[in-house]
Amino acid sequence: MKAKNIIINVLLMFFFCVALLTALSFYATPLKWKLFTVQSGSMEPVMKIGSIIITIPNAKNEYKKDEIITYKTGIGVNMKTQNATVTHRIVNIENAGDGSLLYITKGDNNSNIDSKPITSTQIIGKTIIIIPFLGYVISFAKTQTGLILVIIIPAAMIIYSELLNIKKEAKKLLKKKRKKGS
Repeated sequence: MKAKNIIINVLLMFFFCVALLTALSFYATPLKWKLFTVQSGSMEPVMKIGSIIITIPNAKNEYKKDEIITYKTGIGVNMKTQNATVTHRIVNIENAGDGSLLYITKGDNNSNIDSKPITSTQIIGKTIIIIPFLGYVISFAKTQTGLILVIIIPAAMIIYSELLNIKKEAKKLLKKKRKKGS
């Protein structure tokens, strides 16, 4: 019975972590951390496809050469998506002439630098954590089937388990009450 409880608790903890990471990928945290799923091989071998990356903004909005940053492109690769995000390494920093900086970026696995320099206003943050392959699970959890399997079913299991505990405690209280009344 203990092994069964351990397995159930481990599974519930896993599903809870996936649900939490899924929620964090939709919303910014109070620390302004953002989660992204790596969807291309442009940063391999540092970031494999399907990895989760966590980015944080720099308080002074100053970034250094060789830092990996995530930025908004303004328009997506397919020319339909507004504000697509890209995560690449800063390979050079240039002065724009008006006192602002332009960041030249490149994917580690790409042979050429990115076509347009990035301004500090486009930068979401720098990458601080890379978790390989967890992005596949998070991407699945964002689908309707994934939502049901990864979030709704475990939540229902927790609720059912708690209802059984409440029922068991209620029976104990009734038994105690009957013994006192006898």
